[in-house]
Amino acid sequence: MVKAVVFDMDGLLLDTEKLLVRFWVQAANEAGFPMEREHALSIRSLHRKFAVPFLQGLFGEEFDYFKIRSRRMELMSAYLAENPLELKKGARELLGYLNENGIRAAIATATDLERTRDYLTRVGIFDCFDKIVCATMVEEGKPKPDIYIYAARELGLPPGECMALEDSPNGVRSAASAGCVTVMVPDLTPPDDELSGLIYTAAESLGDVIGIVERINGAVALKQ
Repeated sequence: MVKAVVFDMDGLLLDTEKLLVRFWVQAANEAGFPMEREHALSIRSLHRKFAVPFLQGLFGEEFDYFKIRSRRMELMSAYLAENPLELKKGARELLGYLNENGIRAAIATATDLERTRDYLTRVGIFDCFDKIVCATMVEEGKPKPDIYIYAARELGLPPGECMALEDSPNGVRSAASAGCVTVMVPDLTPPDDELSGLIYTAAESLGDVIGIVERINGAVALKQ
């Protein structure tokens, strides 16, 4: 039985992943490193503990992750000061369904708490969530399972009763290894053979997740 749905944020609820990729590339290029889109795609939802050695392995030890990340954040902030945040298709529909059916909702994001609260408030959905969990609250971020295990604990549920919604490979790996019912809602990357083996299914949009929840819960109800 799905008793809660745990959402990633960037690229899943908010159409921000394309911006993060764009500004990672721009910030790195400004610093003289030949980062391309495929490199930025690889670090989506990747905790800094893993992102730092990954990027230094690509571009050398002189790649200053924290300085370049700070510049990426500046670029993102400047963009969002002039442009609205975009909510992904079906988000409001799904959140309304969960509320109406007594299914709890939480966030599990690599973004820090301050920006998470700001972003969700801007699009008017902050109050839709019972719990907000960020990577800074756990020992190891995605792709490790810590953040989803912690989110389930905060909800008072075993991971197996939580559906995790993710758009990125690192997020899928995190949710699946935690034992959540993992559904991929692809944004910039479709599921490959590895990811297809980790997920319960894929959905074209958040609105399609409603049918998946109903299918799982309906099947469980029939067995009881």
